[in-house]
Amino acid sequence: MSRPHRPVDGAAATARAELPEEEAAAFDRLVHAVLAKPGAALGAALRSSLPGTAGIRWLRQEGLPPTTRAGALTAAQWLSLHRCWTSTQHAPTAGAPAGGRGGRPSSAHGHAPGAMPIPRWY
Repeated sequence: MSRPHRPVDGAAATARAELPEEEAAAFDRLVHAVLAKPGAALGAALRSSLPGTAGIRWLRQEGLPPTTRAGALTAAQWLSLHRCWTSTQHAPTAGAPAGGRGGRPSSAHGHAPGAMPIPRWY
């Protein structure tokens, strides 16, 4: 069962109004991911929403400390965060298999690609 989303308001609503309609759903997902824990520091919220260090880089680019609350963001910062989020959304993450095989070994003998079994000297 999914939880109902709170309506987007304030600076986030202003930023959403400036986006084309086809980007509105993605923006809503971002806002609800960032606002999932009201009162949480933005650094922690971005760490779970953006891959790698993208959230920290975005905070540094905007001149914001990681302890900033999401409610303190301006409409321009929401738009900037949305651009950052959409640019990293489809980027491969570290440790993810390139072929999309779900993390299973790709060779028939059960080892990672290029890995060899330990030799057995009897």
